[in-house]
Amino acid sequence: MSSQPSVFQPSVSIVVPVRNEADNIVPLIEEIGAALDGRWAYEIIYVNDGSTDATGERLGAVMKQRDNLRQLRHARSGGQSAAVRSGVRAARGAIVATLDGDGQNNPDFLPDLISAVENGSKVGLAAGQRVGRKDTGFKKFQSRVANGVRNAILKDGTRDTGCGLKAFRREVFLMMPYFDGLHRFLPALVRREGYEIAYVDVIDRPRRSGVSNYGFFDRLWIGIMDLVGVWWLIRRKKPTPDVTEVTA
Repeated sequence: MSSQPSVFQPSVSIVVPVRNEADNIVPLIEEIGAALDGRWAYEIIYVNDGSTDATGERLGAVMKQRDNLRQLRHARSGGQSAAVRSGVRAARGAIVATLDGDGQNNPDFLPDLISAVENGSKVGLAAGQRVGRKDTGFKKFQSRVANGVRNAILKDGTRDTGCGLKAFRREVFLMMPYFDGLHRFLPALVRREGYEIAYVDVIDRPRRSGVSNYGFFDRLWIGIMDLVGVWWLIRRKKPTPDVTEVTA
């Protein structure tokens, strides 16, 4: 296990939104460490989104052993987008990577995502694209429908925006207009700002324990209004002027 100084400047921040994932805390943190130790100076930020189980206590115990682990807590649940945003705003790294806290996202893919952003001067986002998904048939059907509708309207070229494995430049994320569901529209909004998207195939795996705490798109029907809003934002985008300061 890596030993980090109590105050340091990481180059990478890993943000993990969780709600009631107590039994998944320790195994996932160990996997993140195994994937990243010795490769980057990094921090792990768990955003405890109003958990009512022992999630906070489990995180507190690991924090005594890992001084690169931070915990943010929402007094009550604000949803996955709010949790991701809280983590990114608190992040110290210039590159932020996210993954879900239920163990379905394999941290072994984090280095590929981070490297795609780090090595691509015009890449604003590296998005995981799931293959061999371990969800129910109905959930996979919902995903295909939602992704098909979104891609037909936004033409963002992304087959799977629901994958929690992503890496992006923190400054680019903070340019985005915030709304509930933002994390599912990142490819379209990043392209809107003039950046490129890198795609990394990732292998999904079954949840270790517990049940899903965040809904898909909060399902499609709620996402329709967001979809219309993002389409409007893209249509209204004007070229960003090149600005230089004139000095005497």
